[in-house]
Amino acid sequence: MKIIKRSGQEAVFDEEKIINAVRKANKEVNEISRISEEDIKALADSVTEECAHMGRSVNVEEIQDMVEDRLMDKKAFVLARKYITYRYSRALVRKANTTDAQILTLIECNNEEVKQENSNKNPTVNSVQRDYMAGEVSKDLTRRLLLPDDIVAAHDQGIIHFHDADYFAQHMHNCDLVNLEDMLQNGTVISGTLIERPHSFSTACNIATQIIAQVASNQYGGQSISLTHLAPFVEVSRQKIRREVAEELAGVGVSDEAQIAKIAEKRLRDEIKRGIQTIQYQVVTLLTTNGQAPFVTVFMYLNEARNEREKADLALIIEETLRQRMQGVKNESGVWITPAFPKLIYVLEPDNISEDQPYWYLTKLSAECTAKRMVPDYISEKKMLEYKIDKNGEGHCYTCMGCRSFLTPYVDENGKPKYYGRFNQGVVTINLVDVALSSGGNEAKFWDIFDDRLNLCYRALMCRHNRLKGTLSDAAPILWQYGALARLKKGEKIDKLLYGGYSTISLGYAGLYECVKYMTGKSHTDKEAKPFALAVMQHMNDKCKEWKAKENIDFSLYGTPLESTTYKFAKCLQQRFGIIPGVTDKNYITNSYHVHVSEQIDAFTKLKFESEFQQLSPGGAISYVEVPNMQNNIPAVLAVMKFIYDNIMYAELNTKSDYCQVCGYDGEIRIVTDDSGKLVWECPNCHNRDQSKMNVARRTCGYIGTQFWNQGRTQEIKDRVLHL
Repeated sequence: MKIIKRSGQEAVFDEEKIINAVRKANKEVNEISRISEEDIKALADSVTEECAHMGRSVNVEEIQDMVEDRLMDKKAFVLARKYITYRYSRALVRKANTTDAQILTLIECNNEEVKQENSNKNPTVNSVQRDYMAGEVSKDLTRRLLLPDDIVAAHDQGIIHFHDADYFAQHMHNCDLVNLEDMLQNGTVISGTLIERPHSFSTACNIATQIIAQVASNQYGGQSISLTHLAPFVEVSRQKIRREVAEELAGVGVSDEAQIAKIAEKRLRDEIKRGIQTIQYQVVTLLTTNGQAPFVTVFMYLNEARNEREKADLALIIEETLRQRMQGVKNESGVWITPAFPKLIYVLEPDNISEDQPYWYLTKLSAECTAKRMVPDYISEKKMLEYKIDKNGEGHCYTCMGCRSFLTPYVDENGKPKYYGRFNQGVVTINLVDVALSSGGNEAKFWDIFDDRLNLCYRALMCRHNRLKGTLSDAAPILWQYGALARLKKGEKIDKLLYGGYSTISLGYAGLYECVKYMTGKSHTDKEAKPFALAVMQHMNDKCKEWKAKENIDFSLYGTPLESTTYKFAKCLQQRFGIIPGVTDKNYITNSYHVHVSEQIDAFTKLKFESEFQQLSPGGAISYVEVPNMQNNIPAVLAVMKFIYDNIMYAELNTKSDYCQVCGYDGEIRIVTDDSGKLVWECPNCHNRDQSKMNVARRTCGYIGTQFWNQGRTQEIKDRVLHL
């Protein structure tokens, strides 16, 4: 059994420390107020037993709370007061300088919570440690100086989650859609160097990767680019190559146009291959200033092309992207594995959704890639055009920012729709399970508490907004001056981009399933409980609309992709409300509106059910289905994709793609429980448990994680059932 120390370091549970602490306090009270050695031992045994039944690593504060409770139960009030006083005095000493201790545990790489905070960061790498160290300082400043005390307290108690506090001290935003078209067509500046319009496809790809790295270093969320913005450079390269081939053949007396075209197209394909390799390999090998590969999504949408020639060229790029991703990348042992990034999104549309359409071959290739590498994910043009309606009454299809954060429809001053160059200001998430439990199941009380918590989120979101207000374009020239998001002047403030719907700010939510389960006794998939679930969703949307009208800021409801916070929320709920079967008996809570991971439901029913909730999450959400190895059943994958096209805007298929470096096993690495009760990863073939000697890729919460997860997320992954 393990405990989490105050520094975040994990250690072996030691009952003697409980005995010694109580014994020390016992000696400092008068004899009549003391308890016996037998009572001290019984108290320690009782605490140990409770910790063992919690099914997770408890923290020191929880253990001390248990000791206090038992002393009070024994009516040892004087002793309890002495124990509490000693505990408080030690807390004051620690509070004087907690940041130093946190930073030291980071350097020594023994801070268990931070090590597993981000499944795509390797905490042993210097650049990651530097980012985490800076993050600890930023969080310290944020807590002490920048946020109101009640918001900090609510965050600590798991009532809300103030996302990315480790970046809040700086004037940084969350995620965005990079205007790659503007930067490539009109030029940009990178690190003080003028980059002009590229003269070939491969050069355009190389510039794109530099832009991706620069953008990633100047914000903390995900970014997205569109392959459509690279498509015009295929024709640029085609014409350049045709001239070269014609000159070469003319030198040997050949002027056959058909021969020139054939050779030119072959060389063009080679250049497209090199260009896509540049993007794939640079994205997975680049380390940005936050110590990880850029969190970038690549969008593949045929109908985004401006004409049929460009669409055909875009198809060439999409095909090469899918083929290279299906192949994967080699690990240090030279074995092809599944990379985490770039995330791919493929749009299902009339030209590719059925066998008789010209681009069906790309959809079939996408299905094969998904079956092997878990990407691409899928957007239905049909459903998105229904959902994303602008003020002119026109529907639009566009990519999310990173894994799931969607912009709301926007029309510029010229009456034209605009998506690229826009961004999200930040997220604050409400813990819906806590609202329900705090109400005690009383529905009238639930809505009152809900409004109080939503008001807390509103105030926290305004802190985020106000932190960005007054930011000068000089803070991140690549973003604000050189086209990624805007072309502002030097010294100009970004304020005008924060209002009127140009950017969004997100009210996140998590735990709808557990919230409804507690309030109704049923899953939200039950027809009797579903109306309450939809009412909760609608209420949050109504609040966003109210705030938007008040502030002229585009508040939008967002299905939060909890990663490490799912564990934190679960621990806080257990600490405050105890173990409630079906509600707080897991070390995680359910992401956003999702059906619980252990609920038996088929893929088509799940997607259809969740589509209603996805429509009520305009700020972003994604649905998924868990599937077995589908590499030999591509027709089934295609059937799911066709269902997505007709029924839900944005969805993905989760499969397994693992490799054991010890024995060469290529299959599913399993999760087992070790002797201390901790969940660990184990090769089913050779029983290797060394995480440094295996490659595991799992969908974490909209994107693929490859650096392992905390105990809460690991349990959630273990509990997932198949939907197909």
